Amino acid sequence: MKKYSAFAVAREALRQHTGWERAWASPEPRAKYDVIIIGAGGHGLATAYYLGKNFGITNVAILEKGWLGGGNTGRNTTIIRSNYLQDASAAIYEKARSLYETMSQDLNYNVMFSPRGVMMLAQTQGEVRGFERTAHANALQGVPTEYIGPKRVKQLVPIINIDGPRYPVLGAIWQARAGTARHDAVAWGYARACSDMGMHVIQKCEVTGVVQSGGKVTGVETTRGHMGCDKLGVVVAGHSGHIADMAGFRLPIESVALQALVSEPIKPCMDVVVMANTVHGYMSQSDKGEMVIGGGTDGYNNYTQRGAFHHIEETVRALVETFPIISRLKMLRQWGGIVDVTGDRSPILSKTPVENMFINCGWGTGGFKAIPGSGWGFAELMAKGHSPLTEAFGLERFHEGRFIDESVAAGVAH
Repeated sequence: MKKYSAFAVAREALRQHTGWERAWASPEPRAKYDVIIIGAGGHGLATAYYLGKNFGITNVAILEKGWLGGGNTGRNTTIIRSNYLQDASAAIYEKARSLYETMSQDLNYNVMFSPRGVMMLAQTQGEVRGFERTAHANALQGVPTEYIGPKRVKQLVPIINIDGPRYPVLGAIWQARAGTARHDAVAWGYARACSDMGMHVIQKCEVTGVVQSGGKVTGVETTRGHMGCDKLGVVVAGHSGHIADMAGFRLPIESVALQALVSEPIKPCMDVVVMANTVHGYMSQSDKGEMVIGGGTDGYNNYTQRGAFHHIEETVRALVETFPIISRLKMLRQWGGIVDVTGDRSPILSKTPVENMFINCGWGTGGFKAIPGSGWGFAELMAKGHSPLTEAFGLERFHEGRFIDESVAAGVAH
């Protein structure tokens, strides 16, 4: 592929931009691949990329039933952080955060990573104690974070109201090297790099069956015909249980909608990401000036990708007290994504009961921030059969009682 650069932009400007090539190819499927990845979202594409980069496995197909990045990868609020309490969680999220820092250079594609900093507000005494504990745990894990007081919060976010009658700001845990990235660009950059390695990114190709022989996966049936494979990776977020059912086993997950919205654009007023876990709302400002606002998951299982009024009301009424400046803004658009949630609110990166079939799911509301770390570890698991990053996240933990209960331990699952 041609290298993107300032010189290339200037050259193409002189010839009316007629020399740009497609970012990734749209090939016809082969009869057989070494590896098939189901799901061309961020996690699936990252897995394929690191299979090629780290292990030289390039006879790979990434199958997507819709369009590339059209699932949760393009339906999130782009927050990236790694200040988790549990050691296994902190390790994989910090790996992801560190890979985000060099991703634009590695992929030769600008993913607009912005290490603007992420703060999580402590608005109850319980949160103060919990975040202080997390800061100490992060110090032991080598994850740079700090607990800061309300005056420092006000310095970093001048528009915040720290004296709210219901939700006063008592402090915050602050990760200065956390931030945001452009979600679409992450998927596009990985897809371009995978295509350049000779991998097949095949869109509008739905998997309709998992083919096995003697308890071992041999291929998949799709709307574009049968495709054989030696190894199969399933990375389909909320639809993971559906694929597992095709293969004859069940997963301890449930699917729910997570909703978000953006306001009309306004002038720059906040250059960090703020998460308010007590009221379950979080907010940042995009490069276009929109206030990007996220809230909680629906209280019932569903597959909708639409928004709902009750979430606007619940999320915005709490954030308005903490950020009075947003009270008169108009909503520009709202959407939902289908997240897959485990009982302990931690992901599954694991072998399955079907030999040579692997599953990557259960990220819940924390999937985008984990993309490169998830891809790195899952690729290693598929290539070598084990990975230090994924070892704690196996399926067997649920019947062994070895939970990684991040939502209870850290007070929030995001």
